[in-house]
Amino acid sequence: MAEREQFVSRSQTWKLTVAYDGTDFSGWQIQPGERTIQGELQGALGRVTGESPLPQGSGRTDAGVHALGQVASFELQADIPPENLQRALNRNLPPAIRIIESETVPASFHARHSAVAKTYEYRVFREPICPPFLVRYAHVCPWPLDFGALKRSAALFEGIHDFLSFSATDPDLASRSVSSGAGRDEGLTPAPGPAGKQGSFRTIYSSTWEHRDSEDGGFLIYRVRGNGFLHHMVRNLVGTMLDVGRGHLDIGRIPEILAARSRSAAGPTAPAQGLFLHSVEYPACEDRLIGA
Repeated sequence: MAEREQFVSRSQTWKLTVAYDGTDFSGWQIQPGERTIQGELQGALGRVTGESPLPQGSGRTDAGVHALGQVASFELQADIPPENLQRALNRNLPPAIRIIESETVPASFHARHSAVAKTYEYRVFREPICPPFLVRYAHVCPWPLDFGALKRSAALFEGIHDFLSFSATDPDLASRSVSSGAGRDEGLTPAPGPAGKQGSFRTIYSSTWEHRDSEDGGFLIYRVRGNGFLHHMVRNLVGTMLDVGRGHLDIGRIPEILAARSRSAAGPTAPAQGLFLHSVEYPACEDRLIGA
């Protein structure tokens, strides 16, 4: 019995860096009757180790959203080398989900609570006809866009702002607090704000657009790094900025939209398939930058 108790007490905290094509999944979070990234990971862990911990992600990506460097953490009692766990999980996971790295970490590590910053990337395809093997990974926008206006509008979101106007208004999220993890991707520590409004304040460290050319055509890439994001926040930012780029919305209205604290004031939600969770950052003493 003593030996058994000693074995049980040796559980270790694990961290996985995960890349996935989210097209055929109902998002990260496990849901009854739905195929999800979290559910597939839990199932693969059960088949490989005989244990079924629920992997905790750095954030809950929505249906159709992809990841280059999602991070998940969980505890296992199985004594298995990290490289062996990585290979075994990749053999048991669908091809659309790959474990990029597997490692043990201090018990204090938590994929969501320990994160200090995230970077998202949104890809806009600029040609009239998108190749079929790219359409799952970009928003096709062939209409004329003012690139300078896109860059200027992106810069207006840098700093500490109340982003409630860019948060989804899903009825099932209304009764859940931001700090609880509702809204898929928030959960990082919110920036301080006026009393009673801290929940929708976030700090955006950088917000930029760039051109990226490929043999298949040109892309516009929006990249945003912040201490946390509300539900649909990045996609709502992109939808609003594309309206600015098309000339449908004056750039001078962006401060007004932020001040309105109303989803109806902002532009449309950009499609999920263009969005990628690029990377997650942790304190230097605890971890390094995770992701592409």
